[in-house]
Amino acid sequence: MSTDALAPARTQGPLRPDLPDELPPHATRAAAGIALVLVAQLMLILDATVVNVALPHIDADLGFGPAALSWVLNGYTLAFGGLLLLGGRLGDVLGRRRMFEIGLAVFTAASLVGGLAQTPALLVAARAAQGVGAAMAAPGVLALLTTSAPDEAARNRALALFGAVSSGGMSIGLLLGGFLTDVGSWRWTMFINVPVGLVVLALSRRVLSETPRRPGRFDVVGAVTATGGAVAIVWALIGAPEHGWTSPRTLGAFALGAVLLVVLARTERRVAHPMLRPELLRDGRRVGALSMMALVVGGQLSMFFLAVQLIEGELGFGPMASGLAFLPLTLGIFGMSRVTPRLLGRVGATPMLLTGAVGLSASFAWLSTVSTADGYLSGVFGPLLLNGLSAGLVFMPITATVLAGVEAEHAGSASGLLQTSQQLGGAIGLAVIVSVYAAGSVPGQFLPGARAAFLTSAGFAATAFGVALLLHVQGRRRSRTLAAAGAR
Repeated sequence: MSTDALAPARTQGPLRPDLPDELPPHATRAAAGIALVLVAQLMLILDATVVNVALPHIDADLGFGPAALSWVLNGYTLAFGGLLLLGGRLGDVLGRRRMFEIGLAVFTAASLVGGLAQTPALLVAARAAQGVGAAMAAPGVLALLTTSAPDEAARNRALALFGAVSSGGMSIGLLLGGFLTDVGSWRWTMFINVPVGLVVLALSRRVLSETPRRPGRFDVVGAVTATGGAVAIVWALIGAPEHGWTSPRTLGAFALGAVLLVVLARTERRVAHPMLRPELLRDGRRVGALSMMALVVGGQLSMFFLAVQLIEGELGFGPMASGLAFLPLTLGIFGMSRVTPRLLGRVGATPMLLTGAVGLSASFAWLSTVSTADGYLSGVFGPLLLNGLSAGLVFMPITATVLAGVEAEHAGSASGLLQTSQQLGGAIGLAVIVSVYAAGSVPGQFLPGARAAFLTSAGFAATAFGVALLLHVQGRRRSRTLAAAGAR
C-alpha cells in the first residue's frame, strides 16, 4: 500500500466526526490567541506591498530619485529575509511570546518613525527597522499558532488561515495602500500599523501562553553565519537586475553568502545547541516542501511587480482601483482556505500540490497572452481568480508538511526556515523576473517584456509541480520497499 509522500500523518477515524457536547478546555482563549497572531501576521506580510502603489507619491514628497526609491522596498526585504533564521532560534531559546512581543514593538515603533520621516535616509532606515521587527516576530507567529490550537482539526484550520494570510496579504497590501494613498497620504501606509500593533501587544499576554526558555549556550557562530549568509544572498538578488548577474557586486555577494553557509553547515554538525538543527534538513519531504515554497512564492512575485504595472499602466487604473482589481486573487485565496483543511484529510497533500501547481502555471501562461485590445474582464480577471484559487490550494499543505514531525521546542526554528524560503524565493523570483522583463522589453512598450516574464513565472510553477511529483514517486517506492521488507 502506498503513502502520500508529502502528507503529514492523518488523524484516524471518520472524516466528519460528531461535534462534541462541550468545547475543549481553554478553547475560547486558544481561538482568541490564534486570531491575534493572524492579525499580526497579516500586518507583517502586507507591509511588503502596502507602499508599492504609494511609491510615486513618496518620491514626489521626499525626492528619492529612481535608484534610491527601490530601497523603500528593499530595506524591508533585506532585513526581514536575512534575520528570520535568527528570529526563529531566539524564540526557541528565549520564549516565543517574548520574541513575538519584542519584534512587534520594534515593528510598531519603526512604523511610526517611517510615517513621520522627512528625509529619504530616515524612511529607508525605518523600513529596515520594520524588517528587523518582522523577522523577530514572524517565526513566533507560526510556532504560536501550532501550540495554541487545542486539537489537530483546529491546528489544520489555523495553518490554512496562516497560508491564506501569508499568500493573500500581499494583494491586500495593494488594496489597502491604494485606499490610504487616495483618501489620505502615503504616510498612512506606515501609521496604520501603529494602532494595530498596540492593540496586539496589549492583548498578547491575555491570550497567548509563553513557552519555556531552553537551557544551553547560544550558537553565536551559527547566528552570525546564518544571518550573514542570508543577508548576502538577498543583497545579491535584489541588486542583480540593476547591476547585472555577472557584476563584481553580485558575484562577490553570492560568493560571500556561499562561504558563510558552508561555515554554518560545518558548525551546526559540531555544536551541542545548533542555530539550525541539521535534522530539519535531513527529511526529504521537508526539503521538497521548502523548495516548492520558494518556487511558488518566486513565481507569485510577477503578480505584484508586473500585474500591477499592467493594470495601472496599460489599463489606466488609479491606485485604489488597482488594489480593487486584485480582489479576485485575494478572494480566491481566502475562499480556498475554508476548504483546504478538509481536503488535506480527505485526499492528502500530493493531489492538492500537483493541482495547485498546474493552476498557477496556467494562470501565468494565461496572463502572457494579454494584448493591447484586452480590458480588465477579458484579459486579467480570469488569470487573477485562477491564480488565487491555485495559490490557496498549495500554501496550507506545504506549511503542514514543513512542520510535520517537528518537536515543539524546535517549532520556531522550523517556522523561521519556512519563512526564510519564502523570502529567498521571493527575492530570487523578483530578480529573475525583472531581468527577463528587461531583456525582452521594447522601448515604449510594456507587453513584450511582460509576456516573457509571465512565462518565466509559469516555469517556476511547473518546476514546483515536478518537485511534488518526484517526491510522490520516491514516497511510493519507499512504501513498496518497506512493505516488501515487512512481508519477509
